[in-house]
Amino acid sequence: MTVPAQPRIDASVDVFFKSDADLRTYLREPFKSRGYPHVDVTWFAPHGPRYIEPVGEDGSHPGSDPEKTGRVILEERGFDYAILHPMTAASILPDWHLGSAIMAATNDMLVERWLESGTYKDRFYGTIRVNPRDIEGAVKEIKRWEGHPRIVQIGISMQTEVPYGRPIYKPLWKAACDAGLPIAVHLDMGVGISHPPTPSGITRTYSHHALYQPMTFVWHLLNMIAEGVFHEFPDLKIVWADGAIDMLTPFIWRMDTFGRPHLEQTPWAPNLPSSYLPGHSYFVHGLVDGPGDAEFAADWLRFTGKEDMLLFGSSYPQWSTVSPDDLPPHWIPEQRAKVLGGNAAKLYGIKAPEAATA
Repeated sequence: MTVPAQPRIDASVDVFFKSDADLRTYLREPFKSRGYPHVDVTWFAPHGPRYIEPVGEDGSHPGSDPEKTGRVILEERGFDYAILHPMTAASILPDWHLGSAIMAATNDMLVERWLESGTYKDRFYGTIRVNPRDIEGAVKEIKRWEGHPRIVQIGISMQTEVPYGRPIYKPLWKAACDAGLPIAVHLDMGVGISHPPTPSGITRTYSHHALYQPMTFVWHLLNMIAEGVFHEFPDLKIVWADGAIDMLTPFIWRMDTFGRPHLEQTPWAPNLPSSYLPGHSYFVHGLVDGPGDAEFAADWLRFTGKEDMLLFGSSYPQWSTVSPDDLPPHWIPEQRAKVLGGNAAKLYGIKAPEAATA
């Protein structure tokens, strides 16, 4: 008897342009001659090297070589597929026209170099980047790539001027649902206008930034639930791509406890807050997400249905790159299988490369 094989999917691999000059080859005027911050110019520098991969011999940025990335993720680490997430600093630029132009150029590069050419093009899937500061432009960019067989996700920045529950984002959610694509919320890199990376503002050190950043994902999520986003858009799926799964249960329990007596005050979100999680919210496992090697880790993962929401993502080549060995050792095999590919396969509609014989 044959049974479907379980694919192993790395759901978060960060990719880059080779250089600033390389990015400009994909831009047209008047944007090609404009100035903008490099992706690695940031207030929040880690204590050691920023990337686990060195700069290329030709000076190319880590994570800009499809062949090397494919070898590391798919050959050395044994994953069947990788979901690529292009990194930019475009969505936090003061000029949203320039930001949208950079994102369109990034999408062109991703498709040309990673998804339609090279050794691993059939094992890479892509995330198109759109600008949440330019809703009209974001919708047009989604429609430009709608239907491409290797595009499985829309990427937006974690940093925003207002939380994602606000009505201004409704056309973006509708466009994603119409395209049948989940939306990944990821920390944007570089420095631009001072949209805070945490709900409590700009942090002073990298340690504070790493500690507070996951709360921003929860802040967006709870706001979207309270404002009825998932009730209005029942097909909307959001991937919180930088950790924070360990904060979900206590916050949603709190929201259920205090929200239950007041549901009549939010007719646009009439159900219990936690009921809006299944099928809508997914989290990529972060390097410092708890509970680590605690013996209760399997029970912890069951709380709030997290075992069906969690995706493995390496964040390669960032300093915080995760490997399967970093996952809690006390998870049961079924949970590991879900996290290492089963959940991502269902979310993105990816089938195993071949059937396994039972």
